[in-house]
Amino acid sequence: MLCVGRLGGFGARAAALPPRWAGQGSFQAGIRARRVSTSWSPVGAAFNVKPQGSRLDLFGERRGLFGVPELSAPEGFHIAQEKALRKTELLVDRACSTPPGPQTVLIFDELSDSLCRVADLADFVKIAHPEPAFREAAEEACRSIGTMVEKLNTNVDLYQSLQKLLTDKKLVDSLDPETRRVAELFMFDFEISGIHLDKEKRKRAVDLNVKILDLSSTFLMGTNFPNKIEKHLLPEHIRHNFTSAGDHIIIDGLHAEAPDDLVREAAYKIFLYPNAGQLKCLEELLSSRDLLAKLVGYSTFSHRALQGTIAKNPETVMQFLEKLSDKLSERTLKDFEMIREMKMKLNPQNSEVMPWDPPYYSGVIRAERYNIEPSLYCPFFSLGACMEGLNILLNRLLGISLYAEQPAKGEVWSEDVRKLAVVHESEGLLGYIYCDFFQRADKPHQDCHFTIRGGRLKEDGDYQLPVVVLMLNLPRSSRSSPTLLTPGMMENLFHEMGHAMHSMLGRTRYQHVTGTRCPTDFAEVPSILMEYFANDYRVVNQFARHYQTGQPLPKNMVSRLCESKKVCAAADMQLQVFYAALDQIYHGKHPLRNSTTDILKETQEKFYGLPYVPNTAVQEAKHWHLLSFRDGLRKFTVMAEGKGREWCLT
Repeated sequence: MLCVGRLGGFGARAAALPPRWAGQGSFQAGIRARRVSTSWSPVGAAFNVKPQGSRLDLFGERRGLFGVPELSAPEGFHIAQEKALRKTELLVDRACSTPPGPQTVLIFDELSDSLCRVADLADFVKIAHPEPAFREAAEEACRSIGTMVEKLNTNVDLYQSLQKLLTDKKLVDSLDPETRRVAELFMFDFEISGIHLDKEKRKRAVDLNVKILDLSSTFLMGTNFPNKIEKHLLPEHIRHNFTSAGDHIIIDGLHAEAPDDLVREAAYKIFLYPNAGQLKCLEELLSSRDLLAKLVGYSTFSHRALQGTIAKNPETVMQFLEKLSDKLSERTLKDFEMIREMKMKLNPQNSEVMPWDPPYYSGVIRAERYNIEPSLYCPFFSLGACMEGLNILLNRLLGISLYAEQPAKGEVWSEDVRKLAVVHESEGLLGYIYCDFFQRADKPHQDCHFTIRGGRLKEDGDYQLPVVVLMLNLPRSSRSSPTLLTPGMMENLFHEMGHAMHSMLGRTRYQHVTGTRCPTDFAEVPSILMEYFANDYRVVNQFARHYQTGQPLPKNMVSRLCESKKVCAAADMQLQVFYAALDQIYHGKHPLRNSTTDILKETQEKFYGLPYVPNTAVQEAKHWHLLSFRDGLRKFTVMAEGKGREWCLT
């Protein structure tokens, strides 16, 4: 369904609400209109106006987050998890007492679904909800459900009920391919969790998995805090670039686009200053992963994580990364030389290229060569225009339309979250997308997709509709203009919508393999495909209009933008190779030969080329996790970086 080839002639289709949603009220009921000289479809208008929080169903019944009744208050997470755990007990008994056959797989999938529906939702809420009480309750639910999952993965009776099915050739041959594949995946989970071990070692595996869950959560949350420094330690003329808090300056990011070299340098050194607690947590996490891998029969955690992927093993991954690095090296050196020349041109006193320089100076080079200053493009990429473009694209390619719905009281966690219904022209409602697009305090600085509920065919024949969240960090609208996106933001929006459509269109019988719950080697394919549409003038021409005049974006501006992406592309890719190699080494042979910081320095010198900056720890500001060979190819996202402690100038 994703590959329907109807690229030519993107014409807008009418976006009136279909009858099945007519009684739910239009999104425009709770918004403040803006004066613009162009017209938008309803979905475009919904994102080019500001929600009026005081009118969002103040007197209606509170439904709870995502419409889950229990989650109208933080305490509801305990109720939801207890309900899921009780259902789990019943399903385990049912799985163990049911004769082997297709029904066994259905029960396993329902068991997985009952746990995932709490865990996935809680996994999102624990990092994105603005209220600490909700985040803490969600964190506890994640831990509780995660512990149960690990216990089930080492439950011998449950394992044997599946083994009876898969060892009976006649029964296996009678299964359809999808059912057989899902059964094999469940068996794979048992095997890598240590089901073959004796009782004492299985308990040890569960304990290690729970410890890893806790350490992962602690480490990830530790990356979400900013750093601070006493004001007097920073030159006065750059303090205004950062947030002030009493006698301190808050550094909550790398400020990679700041034109002042000293601002970028200060942000880099302060933001990435090592934190002993965070580094200890990372080392303990890596060590625990290694212990688990060895316990269940793998030489390293990398071998365990890559089992069943295209690459098969870390040796193949490292071979690929080293070959790619060799192929890139000459072009990367040329890119760095080009950056050095530009830096020398703008700052003759200090022309050495440092790690905080490439993002800024590569942008300067692109702007100078191709006249692609982001401010020239932003007026054409209002958020509403981009959403309208996505609606047109999905409609023409897939027969899908997006409709903005009014969320019920308590259904969303912030008043500026939009809810979209995804509707197919013949199959009807496919699912829901919650769009959490705008910056706010304590929100992770990352663009990502969360599965809240996976799709599956239920026993009664109805289809369980998928629910997802797209989380971006876009600037808010102003009094004079709607939210305006840079070309990079627009491309990220298309990328993340690719993940959402993957979740909507992956209408599998089993939620265990629905949407992005596919092999990790494939998980990025639909989203990368969507990026190509974001760079095709035939698509962009359909929606890129000036928010005030309605003027379309000139074709030559799109051409220049596409050409500019070739500038410093090798250096950009080299950075990703460095990150991927570091990930592999951290999850390779243990004990590690040096500290994680020493390994970072060595790997950076080998795979990147720019010098390591003393007293920095990039590894503690990234969410390092080895998933598959895809990590050697994918785009890495710096999580909401920061550690939350004092920083002293030494």
